[in-house]
Amino acid sequence: MGKFPTSFRSAVGSAQLKLSSPLVQAESQSPIPNNRPSKSRPSARTTRKPNDSTEPTKSPAPFKSPNLSDAKNLFNTIITTARSPLDQRFHNSLLQSYASISTINDSISLLRHMSKTHPSFSPDRSTYHILLIQSCKASDSSLAPVHQTLNLMVNDGSNPDKVTTDIAVRALCSVGRIEDAIEVVKELSLKHAVPDTFTYNFLVRQLCKFRTLSTVYDFIYEMRTEFSVKPDLVTYTILIDNVCNSKNLREATRLLGVLAEEGFKPDCFLYNTIMKGYCMVSKGSEAIGVYNKMKENGIEPDLVTYNTLIFGLSKSGRAKEARKYLSIMAEMGHFPDVVTYTSLMNGLCREGDALGAFALLEEMEDKGCSPNSCTYNTLLYGFCKSRFLEKGIELYRSMKEGGMQLETAAYAAFVRTLCRHGKIAEAYEVFDYAVESKSLTDVVAFSTLEVTLKGLKKATEQSHVM
Repeated sequence: MGKFPTSFRSAVGSAQLKLSSPLVQAESQSPIPNNRPSKSRPSARTTRKPNDSTEPTKSPAPFKSPNLSDAKNLFNTIITTARSPLDQRFHNSLLQSYASISTINDSISLLRHMSKTHPSFSPDRSTYHILLIQSCKASDSSLAPVHQTLNLMVNDGSNPDKVTTDIAVRALCSVGRIEDAIEVVKELSLKHAVPDTFTYNFLVRQLCKFRTLSTVYDFIYEMRTEFSVKPDLVTYTILIDNVCNSKNLREATRLLGVLAEEGFKPDCFLYNTIMKGYCMVSKGSEAIGVYNKMKENGIEPDLVTYNTLIFGLSKSGRAKEARKYLSIMAEMGHFPDVVTYTSLMNGLCREGDALGAFALLEEMEDKGCSPNSCTYNTLLYGFCKSRFLEKGIELYRSMKEGGMQLETAAYAAFVRTLCRHGKIAEAYEVFDYAVESKSLTDVVAFSTLEVTLKGLKKATEQSHVM
C-alpha cells in the first residue's frame, strides 16, 4: 500500500567538485548508495537511435568450435562452394558468429585470413565494431584488448567515430566496467571523436545508477572543460531524477537553478520528475507548488502530472483535496485512468474512508474505466482496515472469480481480519488461493497465516487468564 504507481514515468554517486563547475554546490554531497538498475521504462527522449546502419544481420552460426584452424577451413569451404557473390554483411555475420565463441586474438586472425583469402572482402567500421564488442567483453580485465582493436582500426584506415565510441561505452557498461568506459570515452574524445548526446547521457545515467553523485559531477565537469561536451536538458533531467529518487530535494532545487543559468527551460517531463520527488516524501503542498509553477511558465500539465499530483496529495493525507483534481484534469482533456482512481482510493482508505473509495470504484466503472488487480487489492486492504469484513469477503470473491492475484499487504490484512472474527476455515481457504494463484510464495503465505494464528491464540489465552 502506498507504493508509487508503476505507470508514473521516471526521467530516468565522492570527491568534491571543482568550484569553477556550474554544477558545484556550496556544501559537499553525501555519497548516494549504489542502486540496482532501474526497472522503470526509459524515456523516449533518451532512447538511442540505431548505432550503425551497416550493422550485420543475424544468420545461422556456422562455427561450432573456437579452434582457429577449423574456422579457417570452414571459411575456405564456404568461399569455394558459394553459388553467388558474398557481400559485406555475410562476411560480418561469419566473423560475428566466430567472435561469439573465440578469443579476440583468434577473431583478428580469422579476419586477416578472410581478407587475404577473399580479396573482394574489405573490412569496414562495422567489421571492426564486431571485434570491439568482443574486446570490451573479453576476460582480460585490462583495456589492452580494446586498445588492440582500436589500433587495428586505425592502421587499416577505419578511424573510430561517434558510433565506435557509443559501441565501446555500451559494451563496457554491459559488463559493469563503467570506469573503463569513462577512460575509453576520454581517449577517443582526445584522439578521434567526442561522444554524441545519446552516448554521453547514457554514460551519465549509468554513473547515476552505480556511482556516487560527486563521481557523476566530476565526469560532467571534465567532459565540459577538456572536450567542450556540455550537459543538455536530458542530462539535467537524469540528474534531477537521480537526486529526487534519493530524496535529496535540496539538490534537485539547486539543479533547477543551474538549469536556468545554462539557458534551458524545464519541460513537462522535468516538472513531473520534481513533483514525483516531493510525492515520494509525502510533501503534497510542494507538489502543488510545482504544478502551479509549471502553469505560470506556460507548461501544460499532462496525464502524468495529474496522476502524480493526485498520488502525492492522497499519500500525504489530503485525499479530499486530491479528488478536486479529477474534474480539473477532465476539463483540460486528460481523463482519469485506473492509476488516477487507484491512487485516490488508496488515499481514502488511508484516511479510513473505505466506503468513499468503494464509491469511486462504481464511478470509474460507470465512466468506462476498468479496475485492475491493484485497484481491488487497495479496496480489500481498506475494507479490512475499516472493519468492513463482509464487503471484504464479497470483494475477495470477485477477485477470485476474476483470477486476480492477492498483494502481500491485502492478503495479510484479510487473513488477520478473518481470524479475528473466528473465520479460521475461511482464512485457510484464502491461504490456499494465494498459493494456487501464485500471489505469494508458500513460505510467505504460510508464515503470515501462522503468525496471525499464534497471535490470536496468545490473545485468547490472556483473556482467559484475566
